[in-house]
Amino acid sequence: MHATRGRLFVSLLAIALLALTSGPVRAADDAEPPPPPDAGAPPESEAPPPEEGPAPPEAPAPSVTPPRLSFVHGEVSFWRPGAEDWAPAHVNTPLAPGDSLYAGQGANLEVQAGPRAHVRAGSETDVAFDAVDPDFLQLKVTSGHLALDLRSLERGHSVELDTPNLAATIEHAGYYRVDIDDEATTFISRRGGEASVVPAGGEAIDLGPNEEVIVKGTENPQVERYQAPNPDAWDRWNYERTDHIVNPESARYLPQGVSGGDDLDRYGRWHTEPEYGSVWVPSAVPAGWAPYSTGRWIWDPFYGWTWVDDAPWGWAPFHYGRWVSFGGVWGWAPGPVVVAPVYAPALVAFFGGGVSVSVGVPFVSWVALGWGEPCIPWWGPRVFIGHPWWGGWGGPHVVNNVVINRTTIINANQVNVFRNTRVRNAMVGVRRDDFGRGAGKHFRVGPREVRRLNPVRGVPPVRPTPASLVPANNHGRRPPERFQNRQVVATRAPRDHAAPLRAVGLNPSASAAAPAPRLVAPPRARAREQRPPTGGVGHGERPRAEGAPRVGRPERPPPPGRGRATQPGGRQAPPPGERAVRPRPAQREPGERQRPERRASPPTPPGGRAERRAAPPVAPRTERSSPRPAPDSPPRTEARRPPVPRSAPAGPRPGGMRREPGPQSGGMRREPPPRQPPAGQPTTGGRRGGPHGAPGGAPSGGSRPQGGSPGPQGGHRRPQHYAGRG
Repeated sequence: MHATRGRLFVSLLAIALLALTSGPVRAADDAEPPPPPDAGAPPESEAPPPEEGPAPPEAPAPSVTPPRLSFVHGEVSFWRPGAEDWAPAHVNTPLAPGDSLYAGQGANLEVQAGPRAHVRAGSETDVAFDAVDPDFLQLKVTSGHLALDLRSLERGHSVELDTPNLAATIEHAGYYRVDIDDEATTFISRRGGEASVVPAGGEAIDLGPNEEVIVKGTENPQVERYQAPNPDAWDRWNYERTDHIVNPESARYLPQGVSGGDDLDRYGRWHTEPEYGSVWVPSAVPAGWAPYSTGRWIWDPFYGWTWVDDAPWGWAPFHYGRWVSFGGVWGWAPGPVVVAPVYAPALVAFFGGGVSVSVGVPFVSWVALGWGEPCIPWWGPRVFIGHPWWGGWGGPHVVNNVVINRTTIINANQVNVFRNTRVRNAMVGVRRDDFGRGAGKHFRVGPREVRRLNPVRGVPPVRPTPASLVPANNHGRRPPERFQNRQVVATRAPRDHAAPLRAVGLNPSASAAAPAPRLVAPPRARAREQRPPTGGVGHGERPRAEGAPRVGRPERPPPPGRGRATQPGGRQAPPPGERAVRPRPAQREPGERQRPERRASPPTPPGGRAERRAAPPVAPRTERSSPRPAPDSPPRTEARRPPVPRSAPAGPRPGGMRREPGPQSGGMRREPPPRQPPAGQPTTGGRRGGPHGAPGGAPSGGSRPQGGSPGPQGGHRRPQHYAGRG
């Protein structure tokens, strides 16, 4: 009997042990893991080890939106400190301090520095972003042509352009252009713009609206000052392009400050959904497409892992708002327009801890956040990472498919359900070793595998590599060494752009360092209220030469601001920040002198391939007849100053030229000569003439840029070296 009881006891004990060991396994297989009982304790077992997923060491203020590469045409290259080499540039890449862009021969690029601020570079232009602060943008330009179109600039904000011969500080809205060759730098302000220019070794020069300054040399700089020339074809293309993109139809649905609305106009449609309000639906996406499935992850020095989408419209929908699925289609919902927008490097939920059945190795996966769901940040200060965040979202707060009160404090461990994981093919994955390196193909995570994955509540468990710093794997065109090795003039010492990269284990090459800038004193504070309103010539301006018409430039007057034309003779200029009206065809301004021959003709405006990004207006082809020439023979100085009688000395003065009170300082003012021929009949000559068309690249039949993709007006031919790129 005792033996029977002993066997019964052993049997009961075995059954109990079996139940204890098998219960959790069945729960894990049959249902989603429930939230941990202690919501306040971080899930140490689920989070990746800190050494596997480094967070960026620094992060800008939450309200800072980085500049983005918004348009490329032709061969444009990108480089970031720590990358192995230059790579082809990719539209919608966010730019960080230390990044560089190079537009090859005949290429153009556009950087959107703000909703109403655009930087555009033309052929053979090398531009680097030395500082990208909330209130300060510092650009280094060592070659080519760069335009800065500022339709608005907040008080206290400034832009600095550092070039081999001068540093220009801009604190007012306007249109600015810099042209650089091997001999000199030319800086122009238009459309109400004002700037302070400091030559190398010289004194600050205050440049008013519609003025031009040319600085030659660095040790003993020679400064020449003029009335600004009339806008050429590239300037007019800049004007019209900005006109088109600053007021898109989509702006009515977006919070003020969100860029990329013009892309949404061209590549999708808006309609209203009862549950979500205004929703934008992209057109012409392939079957089975899902958000964050066509593109790649790159490493940003300040935001960490950042998504760069392949679609030409892929900026706003991947850094703001939420994605929703309804009726078998995807739509982007920006949410109620009730708060200021806040940029995010991506708005996804990361998942880890899985081994794909199809791939057989560990992988990282992600899914677009659904309506009202929080983002679990992987960037920013340590106290910010891993905490549910609804920054910039004006809609309801939704946790695990339940709307919660906005004041409710939520721990990341409590967020386990993401609505879009239930949409077929919505979750995207890649092998962990291929994440952020452009290698390997994305795959879709099936429903069975989705149930086994756990959200990553912090930094994804992947370390960046040099391949993670650029948006493409193949090599891009490197700018010539003579461009990269040119010293520039600057008012601020350079920063160590490699420090954030070293903090995450990357070791940027010291050989890529550019020469230290020539530091000059920042421009003195200017009492602008003492400046009389002038639309053209400032105090002490050199008189314009009489006689010869401007060579190679089909001219039109500078664009008027709200109907008030800015012309020589002191008419009032549009106030800073005032929107300029699109220029209309007109005859050349009286008294315009020949443009110095040193300056290269404007580069070819984009033709606009839809897959890269269609350009709204397409200007006439304004191509050089050959690559930017090296300095010509000594007659170059004669081309800069045409042989015309002058009653005041026209030669440059070493050490810079200061503006003195009184309208007569700097030389005798001349009466304007007779009116020159109309803009539609430019005089050929100078280096702007060439085999590709009319002088200066403008069509012989008129000077107005055309807004379509066919050939330019007047029968201007497509330049030969553009064949194959469009």
